[in-house]
Amino acid sequence: MRVIFTSLLSLIAFQTWSQTVSPERLDKIRATLPVIEKLYRDYAEKNHFPGLAFGLVVDGKLLISGGQGFSEIATSTKATPQSLFRIASMSKSVTAMGILALRKEGKLKLDDPAYLYIPELKNMPSLTKDAPAITIRHLLTHMAGFPEDNPWGDRQLDTKDEELIALISKGISFSNVPGVTYEYSNLGFAMLGKIISNVSGKPYQQYINEVVFKPLGMTNTIWEYTLAPKNLLAHGYRYEDDIWKEEELEHDGTYGAMGGLITSIDDFSKYVAFHLSAWPPSSGAEAGPVLRSDVREMQMPWNFNSLNASYKYPGGRACAMVSAYGYGLRWSKDCEGRTGIGHTGGLPGFGSQWQILPEYGIGIIAHANRTYAGMATINTAVLDTVIALAGLKPLPVAVSNVLKQRKDQLVKLLPTWQYAEQSGIFAENFFPDRSVSHRRKELDALLAKAGTITGSTEIVAENQLRGTFVLKCTSGNIKVYFTLSPENPALIQQLDFSALK
Repeated sequence: MRVIFTSLLSLIAFQTWSQTVSPERLDKIRATLPVIEKLYRDYAEKNHFPGLAFGLVVDGKLLISGGQGFSEIATSTKATPQSLFRIASMSKSVTAMGILALRKEGKLKLDDPAYLYIPELKNMPSLTKDAPAITIRHLLTHMAGFPEDNPWGDRQLDTKDEELIALISKGISFSNVPGVTYEYSNLGFAMLGKIISNVSGKPYQQYINEVVFKPLGMTNTIWEYTLAPKNLLAHGYRYEDDIWKEEELEHDGTYGAMGGLITSIDDFSKYVAFHLSAWPPSSGAEAGPVLRSDVREMQMPWNFNSLNASYKYPGGRACAMVSAYGYGLRWSKDCEGRTGIGHTGGLPGFGSQWQILPEYGIGIIAHANRTYAGMATINTAVLDTVIALAGLKPLPVAVSNVLKQRKDQLVKLLPTWQYAEQSGIFAENFFPDRSVSHRRKELDALLAKAGTITGSTEIVAENQLRGTFVLKCTSGNIKVYFTLSPENPALIQQLDFSALK
């Protein structure tokens, strides 16, 4: 079957949480579009995907999006950023956001026993006599002790509420005691959906639609496939016997909370942009379904998953990777300090993934309509390629007023250190830790090679109270690193000099 590729460049303005963007930065990223298209095209052809759609979110906007192949083979309907794909476990973070919305309303706490909201859990037999009660936080972080259940869970979407309750009442088979380790559980997120329904007094799907999707402007995200416009619904396929065979679509049900969402690149990009809007922390007005601090809390590594010391990026670059699970979100950090946050999704007929790199202000989404299509590998390759080709660097941390002030005051004291002890800019530990005479000798030894100080660079902040700058000298440069104390006003507690080669 001949593959047809379409692309769409879009500049969809997000709402008030969009950050200020650099036109040059956006132009450099746009210029990578042909390479992005080829990466997805080659990956789709290699893995026999009927159709695929993708989007790149940058600084609060869906900047680049495109589609390849067909959302429905029989009618040769092209896959586009508007096509509606079932995104499977990408749904889990939406469920987690619903839980945090209820917490924001004061209706539950994350460390509450889950049996307060699903009474049938109260008398359910535990694995050991010393097992703790399952909490909402256990369910959010895959720490409830339930077994990994992807093969079984993937066929439970249309289960009814009463069937879930019957399963609980009969007793659940545990693989571990709650609270001791990570093990992925679709059942746990089905329970979270039931908690949302019981606490809100509304069907889970209705609550999420009203509280999460509506504020974000996600008007084309649905749960039940029969409600999708026929020309937009992506059909699911498996590749078997060298042909594509259509998978039967499941109806929505209780397990929709773990994997039932049906959405497009265009619509889901608004959700991704909201996650990016939580970084960096700011004093701007809140405009989302939950607080930005709630979003950051979701994204934290609450439950360690694994350390892959031999991890390699798709391009072959070796870089160890540690991973963990947040609230319905996967978290990773590589050997270079690059943090990734997002989630995969896989069901009969579908595979998907979304991922953000908060320090870079970018995120990616890709949906495909082949059973368990692995989209994490290609998305990671695309992000890595965009960063390299566009020359992207982590977004700079804003320099706080006190950090800039202390830097300027310090520069005025150097190299003589005259009246340093009377300056009032150093914390009480500073000179007892090392005297003025010893600090002057250290700097003088560096200046003997670097020459006379002629100026300094702007400070590069590591955070609000820590940073680095360079003393410019006639024959070389000296790196200056300092940190401030927790008192108010913050004072210099540590100061280090080193030669720059």
